[in-house]
Amino acid sequence: MLPLERRSAASLASIFALRMLGLFLILPVFAIYARNLPGGQNHFMVGLTLGIYGLTQGLLQVPFGVASDRLGRKPVIVFGLAIFALGSTLAAMADSILWVMIGRAIQGAGAISAAVTAMLADSVRDRVITRAMAMVGSSIGLTFAFSLIASPLLSELIGVPGLFWLTAILSVIAIPVMLWVVPPAAQAKASGPASHQPWQKVVFDGQLLRLNAGIFILHLVLMALFVVIPTRLVALDLPLRSHWHIYLPAVLLSFAFMMPLIVRAERSGRTKLLFLVSIDLLALVFAGFACFGGSILGISVLLLVFFVGFNILEASLPSLVTKTAPPADKGLALGVYNTTQSIGLFAGGAIGGWLSNRFGSNGVYACCAALMLVWLALVVGMRSPKKRQSGEEIDLAN
Repeated sequence: MLPLERRSAASLASIFALRMLGLFLILPVFAIYARNLPGGQNHFMVGLTLGIYGLTQGLLQVPFGVASDRLGRKPVIVFGLAIFALGSTLAAMADSILWVMIGRAIQGAGAISAAVTAMLADSVRDRVITRAMAMVGSSIGLTFAFSLIASPLLSELIGVPGLFWLTAILSVIAIPVMLWVVPPAAQAKASGPASHQPWQKVVFDGQLLRLNAGIFILHLVLMALFVVIPTRLVALDLPLRSHWHIYLPAVLLSFAFMMPLIVRAERSGRTKLLFLVSIDLLALVFAGFACFGGSILGISVLLLVFFVGFNILEASLPSLVTKTAPPADKGLALGVYNTTQSIGLFAGGAIGGWLSNRFGSNGVYACCAALMLVWLALVVGMRSPKKRQSGEEIDLAN
């Protein structure tokens, strides 16, 4: 990657990570905190509050992406960050589960993922876009790891409302970063006129539908899992402030296992095999939670294996979308992809809360295992993306 490409990718990755921080920072502690709020004893309401962030994002990703095409990437991203800060402020001031839910919904309305991803695609050459996407994926993983450590400690120090205030402050700080640190997107120089496909052909492309279904399921099971895991650990007499002892090793060790596996699979041409094995692995993990989730040791080992599979899939999916989508319609494809990801977060919180209310944690695990098998059936016949000829260069002179 050229220096300007690295600067663009790193700065946009930091903006993307900030958006995910609003989700991840409360994930390990909210189910416990909500017990003390009016209406917080209802598991469904807790799950809905966690997941509604994803619903409003899902509804607004494509409109924000289209607006960024017409009005420019930076103004739309700055507007989204301001909305995100407003929702964080409202959630921080909330005195009931209902008002926290409204604040979370407004947070999600700052749906900048598609615009940020489209700006990243504008800013780097096609030959290095996978590496640029990997930087974004790594920033999300590091944000998640940071949240697992910092969230219980910060919640004791400043409380969960303080976590929302912190998110609001960071969102405001991100606005000048977006305006003055992130380089303007370079202009693509295509060898011929851009050949846009009809939107229906992109949205309903069979290969892209499989990938979109995958990110929906992946984030659904992540959110559903963390509806039940924090309360399960508390029930096993592990104090909330000590939960990071379980989460941090699982996340960091998963990166150590994940990277060699991805590199080896790419070199040997077995990326699809690794993709399928990772889906299989997560199905087995959820079955394992049902059998061995009654001990802290069992949960610790299973979370490590979960994050190995999750991180491999999280890194692979956006790269596959950019390689599969028509070159002139990557923005639309990524907008739809981010929409289904966000709806998956919402569905995971709502479904996880409902299942936990009705069937307990084992009901959540069984549903997640079944969904992984559905995903496996969808992708078994998926074709590997075709290698493209280099037909586009990007002006990086400025």
